[in-house]
Formats: sequence, structure tokens, C-alpha cells
Amino acid sequence: LFPYTTLFRSGLSRAVREAFVRLHEQGLIYRGAYIVNWCPDCQTAISDLEVIHEEQQGKLYTIPYGIVGSEESLLVATTRPETMFGDVAIAVHPIDERYKHLQGGSVRVPFIGREIPIVADPWVSPEFGTGAVKITPAHDPNDYAVGQRHKLQSINVMDETAHLNEVAGPFAGLDRFEARKRIVAELEDQPGYSVKEHSHAVGKCDRSKTIVEPRLSTQWFIKIQPLAEKAIAAVDEGYIRFTPAQYRKTYDEWMRNIHDWCISRQLWWGHRIPAWHCAACDKVTVARETPETCDHCKSQAITQETDVLDTWFSSGLLPMSVFGWPDQTPDLAAFYPTELLVTGFDILFFWVARMIMFGCHFMLDVPMPDGSARTLKDAVPFREVYIHALVRDAERQKMSKTKGNVIDPIEIVKRYGTDAVRFTLATMASPGTDIAFSEARTEGYRAFANKIWNAARFLFMQRERLFPEGGFIADSIDLATVSHNQAVLLSDPANPEAPKQPETADQSRLEDRWILSRLYATANAVNSALEAYRFDEAAHAIYQFFWGDLCDWYLELVKLRIESSDSNNSDDEQDGLLAFLLFNGVFDSSLRLLSPFMPFITEEIWHAFHAGRPPVRSIALMPYPVSAKKDLDEESEAQMALLQSLIVAVRAARKDAGVPERESIPILLRTEDPSVFQQNLATVQRLARVTTLEIVPQLPEGLAHRAAPTFDVAVVYEKTLDAKAERERLSKELAKLEKEKENSDRQLGNEAFLAKAPADAFDDLRR
Repeated sequence: LFPYTTLFRSGLSRAVREAFVRLHEQGLIYRGAYIVNWCPDCQTAISDLEVIHEEQQGKLYTIPYGIVGSEESLLVATTRPETMFGDVAIAVHPIDERYKHLQGGSVRVPFIGREIPIVADPWVSPEFGTGAVKITPAHDPNDYAVGQRHKLQSINVMDETAHLNEVAGPFAGLDRFEARKRIVAELEDQPGYSVKEHSHAVGKCDRSKTIVEPRLSTQWFIKIQPLAEKAIAAVDEGYIRFTPAQYRKTYDEWMRNIHDWCISRQLWWGHRIPAWHCAACDKVTVARETPETCDHCKSQAITQETDVLDTWFSSGLLPMSVFGWPDQTPDLAAFYPTELLVTGFDILFFWVARMIMFGCHFMLDVPMPDGSARTLKDAVPFREVYIHALVRDAERQKMSKTKGNVIDPIEIVKRYGTDAVRFTLATMASPGTDIAFSEARTEGYRAFANKIWNAARFLFMQRERLFPEGGFIADSIDLATVSHNQAVLLSDPANPEAPKQPETADQSRLEDRWILSRLYATANAVNSALEAYRFDEAAHAIYQFFWGDLCDWYLELVKLRIESSDSNNSDDEQDGLLAFLLFNGVFDSSLRLLSPFMPFITEEIWHAFHAGRPPVRSIALMPYPVSAKKDLDEESEAQMALLQSLIVAVRAARKDAGVPERESIPILLRTEDPSVFQQNLATVQRLARVTTLEIVPQLPEGLAHRAAPTFDVAVVYEKTLDAKAERERLSKELAKLEKEKENSDRQLGNEAFLAKAPADAFDDLRR
């Protein structure tokens, strides 16, 4: 493994160097001075995407700058007075009448006295502050643009740790925020100085949470626009689809307003930039292999760039480099582009957009496996992007150590089990909404896992009872020969002496026809939901089928059939029933439906199901259940729904009448079509504890009854009462109520109580 891992990493590093050199040769990588986001804590440049903007309450300082040749001062508004030592101009709007007479003049920078010009620029907003703003090109991107237009110099006033340098005069060596306090204290007594509260967005480093300092720095950049155009076209033309669709708009807005990408970082780790600086001619050599001399003057006095590449540069190449790019490998030909990327919205721009840009740029030069030219459709790194939700706490708050609402997933898994946690997240993974994680729901799905386990134990116990010598062990399956319509019901008994399972359900039994149809319908629903990335709907469909249809109804009917020992239920019938249930797909297919959601318990049960001799190594390698529309039995489902509604109604009516649970009683039924109930009378008798079912034109008065759209049902039950005991019980209840009434009347007659009692307490007493 070690040599392979080393080779793998070496190949990825070569891909990163190749990408950098190609982009440089194409004129898309350049090195220059520009305003970057500088983290004083990490001491490196970071991209715009690594800056978190937070709205904070700050202050707006109005500082007097003395006008050269006048006793007056020009009042300038700023949120960062500590940068004034890097001021190179004061800018006003060209048509601002307040300052037209000052345009072309000069002012002095406070504390150091350097004279700087007053320039007119339309970028200035007359409504902000005093309408006059300081221009500090080395510490603000907008100021940098103004400085470029007016050919102003840039003066850096801070070092890498955000401490003021020698340019700051008496404040040199101070931290930027400490310097701000000292400067403000010195300015407080000057005429015209003022300060007011001001709300504004503050940028912070995503890693260290330190306030970012815009800083003029020499860095490496990618001209991003040519790459962005192809990435935009790939989505516009439908070659890449986002789910949920709302992220398509987010992607478009960012890509159409993208800036050149600063790809150099001042870190100790990362891919070192393949560029060498020459001490003799001061030029740069970019090469795939380490050069011995400068490409320009042939000097040997060259040293490699110490900066490393932004980690998202190398990560953006992953869909290609993992398959061997820049070489045209068999893996690249077979697997690129991939089908689906599952990721979080927080790295939509960090990673997803950059993979799309790099794939659409570099892979257009790689021919298709048949030698034809590759088009944009096949240059994309993936066809689908599924953006999953963010897991929040039960109140939908983002988890934070500061808030103390962080949930440790390891502890949750230990408490409830991995399968229960996975299933909880799946049921709550509705596209476009975050997951409010609930331990109560997780506990409920742990009970679901127990339900699955207990159902399996019941079936295995019956199998061992009926077939102590073994049998019903599936032989190996040739998955290549499994057709679409065979994927639900797979069976191939290895033991020729084992009882032969029926090809289909027992057509004489409604529940057998019904459970197969429900299985087919559930397989369809789950597959449709998964295709639409509705994992919540898929999980709910499986849950309802396994717990409701299979366990609560079908297995209960199976128990009655297996446990019956009368002459009408032969051993052969029991054998056939188990064969159908276990191997004609009902239970096996249920496990395969559950497998992606609960992989551990289903794997364990599946191997036990096959007695440790499964047809393939893992349930995950089996075909996922699918079915055709022709497999559905709508008539059987409608009939079973009627039967279920009757059983539920009888159970409710029994409870209303106070019938003891183990006591069987007759029922009266009013319905236009009693055929389904009569044909399945045994099922009603066993599950609802009914002795006889009588069809009547009208239900008599006085019986506990329930109504449904197609029938009315009543239970016939006469409860024998002990008159003496009942009289004593009612007498005690009456005495209790009379005492409570006396207490209430006494309080209502107490004026002092009524004056102090809350209104709701008074109302309760009157009732």
C-alpha cells in the first residue's frame, strides 16, 4: 500500500504543477501587487470566499485635516483612523458644491504633516460622512482603484502582524486597534473632531476569526474570466444540474461577478508554486521540472518561490487528477466525467465552482475515448450537484461552542446506533431546508431498528422450526443476467430437497397479493424519490412499508397462519408460506430497500438470512429493488384497505364499549358490498377478536359503533354489572364532586379572595 500511496500522491502533485504551468503559458496566471485579504493571525493572504462578513456596530470618526495655505480644516470621515498614515489623497465628488473650491488643493495628514492632494472622483458618495474621504490605496480595494485612476502612490503602514510600521511616526510598533485608541485620544480636543455610532460589515478570517486587514501585497493571480465563461455556459446549456434548483441562481450570480483569483498563500504547507526567482536579472522562471538556470539570463542564482498554492487550486483538479490527468489513462477515459457530486452549500464556490472551471478548461484538450474531439458537454467534471442540508440544533440554531449547543455525533451514535442516526438524517433531508436534529426522533428510529431485528428473529425462528436440517440457502447469483423486472424478487435455493417456493403469492389469499403489490409500489416510490434526491420521501416510504404494512399487518397475519394447528393448515402450506415470505422477495427486498439507509443492521440480518452463505459478498452488491407498473395489484390494495379500516373501526368500538381485550364478541355491519369482509372473515375474527359478523340493513340504537365511508359497524356487548358495587362507586364519586362544589362556593363567596384571585382562577371556580 505504501508505494502505491506514494505514487498516487506524486501523480497528484505533478497534475497541480502541470495545471499551473499551462495556465501561466496561456497568459492566465500573473504576479502582481494588489489589495488582498490579509489575516494577521494566519499571516497569509486569503481569498474573498475565505472571508466571513459580519454586521457589527462600530464608529465613524470625523477627523480634521489642515488645509495647506489656510487656517481652516477639511473634515474627513473614516471608520479606520489608524490607516491615515498611508493616506495619499482626499477625494470628493466632482459636483459636490461644498468642495469645488478646494479641488486641486492640498491638506496635511494629522500627526505627521505630509501634504497630500484633494482630488475629484465620481466614486465618492456625497452622502457618506462629510462627503470627503481619505484615500489609502495600500489598505482598501476601492481606494486602490481610485489611486490607480489618479496615479497615486501606495504606502503600506502595517506589517504582517497588523502592527503599525515606521511610517506611523509616534504610533509605530502599536497594534492596529491599540493605535486607534491612542489616535482617537489625541484627536479628542481638536476643533471639528467628532465620533458617532456606525453599523458596517466587518470581514473576518474563516479559520482564525481574526478581523481581516486589506493589504497591498505581491501575489500570484489567475485571470478568472475566461475560465468562468465556460463554467457558466456548462450550467446554462444544461450539462450540469443543481439540486435544489435554487443554488443554480446562487452559482450564476457569483460566477457572473467573479474577480481574479489570488492563488498564493504564505503558509508552511501546500503545493509550492513552481516558479524560480533570478537574483541576477530579477525575472521569474516557471517550469514543470526544477530548472538549473534562469530561462532569461542563464544565471544559476535562482531560488524557488516560497509561497504555496491555495488548497482549492489543487482540490479543483481532483475530478481529473484522481483518474491520472494530465496523462490520458484508461481510468480517465472510463470514469470522466462522473455522474454526481454530493456536497454542502458552504463550499459551493470554494470547491464546486472551481472544479467546474478547471474541468471545462483543461479537459477540452483531452480527446474522447474514441479519439474524437471533446465538447463542453463531456468536459464537465460531473453531471449533477446535490447540495445537502446543514445540521442544526432542535431550535434550528447553527451549532456553536459559544452557544453550547454542539451535538457530538460520536456520542449520539453510541447512544442510539449508527443506523438510527443515519435514518433520522435521511427522513429530515428535505431539499432546500436545514435539518433541525432531534434526539427524540433518533430514539424513535432506534425503535424502528429494533422492530426490524425482531421481525427477522421471528422469521428465522420459524425457519429453524420448520427446516432444522437447513435449506432455503440462496445459491450464487449471476447479477449480469438479472433483468429490471427481476430485481425485486430474487431467489435461487441451493438445496434441491427443500420445499419448492411458489412462483407467485397464494392467489386465494388477499394478504399475499396485497403485500406483493405494496412491495412493488414502495420500490417504485423509493426509486422515484431517490431520482429526485428526496431522501426524506424515500425513507418515509420504506418506514411506512416495513413497520406498517409488513410488520403491523402482514406478519401478524402470518403469525396467525403459522400458529394455527387445525387440519386446514398443513405443513406444506406453512412451508410454502415461509418460502414465499423469505425467498420470493418480500423480506429480502425489504432489506435491500433499507440497505442504503441502514447499512449495518441490514448487512447483519442479510448474512444471517443466507446462513452465512450469501449469493454475493454484501447486500450492497445486490440489485436495488425496482418494479414495473404491471406488477401493481390495485384491486387487492383497495380490498385490503377496506379490511384494515374495518378491523381498526372494530377495535375502536370495542374500546368505546369497554370490552376486555381478550374477549371475542359478535359485530353488526351495514354495507352495500359485504363480499370482501365475508371472504376474509377469518382475518377479521382473528385480528379484531370477533366471533360472528352479521350484515344488517340498519344498526340498532344503543350499541358502540363506528362509521366509515363504505360501512357502519357496531359491537354487540352486554356488560354484566354488580349493582351493589356500582352503586358504591357512584356514591363515592358523587360525594367527591359535592365536596369540590362546596369548596368552590365558599371561595366564590369570599370577597377578599375574589379581590386578589387572578381572572383565570375565578373562571375555573365558576365552571
